[in-house]
Amino acid sequence: MNDFLTILAPALASTVNAGTPLMLAAFGLLINEKAGVLNLGSEGMMLVAAIAGFAATISTGSVTVGFIAGAFAGMVASAFFGWMVLWLGTNQYATGLALTIFGTGVSTFAGKPYVGKSLNSVGFSVPWLSDIPFVGTVLFKHHAMVYISLLICAALAWFLTRSRAGLVLRAAGESPESAHALGYDVRMIRFYSVLFGGACCGLAGAYLSLVYTPLWQEGMTAGKGWIALALTTFACWKPWRVVAGAYLFGGVTILQLNLQGLGVDVASQIMAMLPYLSTIVVLALISRNQDWIRLNIPASLGRNFNPNAT
Repeated sequence: MNDFLTILAPALASTVNAGTPLMLAAFGLLINEKAGVLNLGSEGMMLVAAIAGFAATISTGSVTVGFIAGAFAGMVASAFFGWMVLWLGTNQYATGLALTIFGTGVSTFAGKPYVGKSLNSVGFSVPWLSDIPFVGTVLFKHHAMVYISLLICAALAWFLTRSRAGLVLRAAGESPESAHALGYDVRMIRFYSVLFGGACCGLAGAYLSLVYTPLWQEGMTAGKGWIALALTTFACWKPWRVVAGAYLFGGVTILQLNLQGLGVDVASQIMAMLPYLSTIVVLALISRNQDWIRLNIPASLGRNFNPNAT
């Protein structure tokens, strides 16, 4: 039994670690979608933030500065997306895909000087609690951003359901015409939500290059931005369900490594595709219940709003 727990504890801790960047990015995308904006550029924003955070940390020696730089880079990228979509009226789907392509190219170019460089692993533990057998290893030996992400979840849950500002944001996503008629600036509400989404994707990208794998590698997000996008649907646009989904997909990601470590004779290509296969399966199962989706999806998601046309 002790041997089993010895193996299980690091696996669960790795699941939390792997799920954190998915969770952070999904929180930002959830707020975007609650406001009626569908941003398919999460992968590009995460890559830009990953290289920005890594370069800032290499230059200053401060991981905190790296996270700030990553969040700022994500906000800049999302601001460009917001300007294109909200004021120029470009198609949300096409603009988001363009942002992903742009972010991939820019991060590859900017990251050339940093290829082969790495950072020291960032250690963190909660005093006393981290010494508890099994539980301490699983829950209390993570980077501070893991706990900050859970605080963000609690704050978003309160914001969306208990605050006036959260209700106004939801109104902008459900019926922008009605929100506009009541005197709210729908475009600015959506723009602020896009900036918040960019900051969260930026923190997720920085987490990848500073904590999860403390180095820079071209295309290191490896589709995590798309999984985060799928998480919002999996969670039915509810923050606490995002946490469960992020740890679920994080666990699938870690499963491939643990099975390989145990010597399970399965092709590495099959193991590598497990996180993406599980994403497709989950979305396919959810999409079978159209009534469930219809009751939870923001009514104006993906639809541009021009106040001058009303």
